[in-house]
Amino acid sequence: MKKPLKVVLMVLGIILFVLIALLVIMYSVNAVSNRSENAKIQSYGQHVAVDGKNMNVLIQGSGEETVVLLPGFATAAPGLDFKPLVDELAPFYKVVVVEPFGYGLSDITDKERTAANIASEIHEALQQLNIDRYILMGHSIAGIYSLEYIDQYRDEVSAFAGIDTSVPAQGGGEELPVDALKVLRDSGLYRLLLKISPDQVIAPDVDTETVEQIRILTHKNMFNDSITNEAKRFNDNFKAMEAKRFPADLPLILFLVSNSTDVENWIPMHEEQIKDSVHGKIVTIDGTHYLHHQHSKEIAEQLRAFMSEAAAN
Repeated sequence: MKKPLKVVLMVLGIILFVLIALLVIMYSVNAVSNRSENAKIQSYGQHVAVDGKNMNVLIQGSGEETVVLLPGFATAAPGLDFKPLVDELAPFYKVVVVEPFGYGLSDITDKERTAANIASEIHEALQQLNIDRYILMGHSIAGIYSLEYIDQYRDEVSAFAGIDTSVPAQGGGEELPVDALKVLRDSGLYRLLLKISPDQVIAPDVDTETVEQIRILTHKNMFNDSITNEAKRFNDNFKAMEAKRFPADLPLILFLVSNSTDVENWIPMHEEQIKDSVHGKIVTIDGTHYLHHQHSKEIAEQLRAFMSEAAAN
């Protein structure tokens, strides 16, 4: 009996050694790759001072009206992710993409990622740029932060446009296993997964160089301290917005995925959100949650028509 047991223990020892060796190799490759890739990051936009740190803001176009774009949760590089939409809007508007702390080329902050803090920081960035009147346009979780933002700075916002935006009624959902995801990132396993399945990098249909920058920034920003803190505060932020509504006199247009199966009653919840609006509209589009990746032209055209109608009323 001793000999078979010895063989089994030897096999298990070899397997364990191989697994440890693979983890060490993945960790080392990931660390080296991160340093190498960070040197390849190409700047875009400009930095503005917010709360003693740098927040990155991309500005394109020179129209009389301004559109301020806010990203969905954990978007690696908002300034690049919104590129198709920015290109469609820029001939008619001044377009400002704000990258909150922890996103894109902005710094990381240790300040709690409450909706109030996020809104205040975005507003400070716009103040630094002397932007005080604009259409606020956001994707996904920005629908939650925009409720807080408009509650604080209503006089500056001329309209709100949502791109498949979150609503308080859906709740924050199950808490993400952020600690496990950070281990996945730091160990190099996440890099290996993206290598095996590169289509997991969320990017619009843009040139190869831009997609590569998004890939690099995905590795750089995935579950950094700011994003992790934001994820942990999901439920608190959704709950804090439950009693807040968009003002009835604020023009409100919501672009929604027509066939969403991720959240029950997706369209009815948004219909409830605009029911009291004197100038509210829902536009359903066949597509994915990232509607601005494939349907930027339609979104831009619908926004322009909607704003013309609102101005005429």
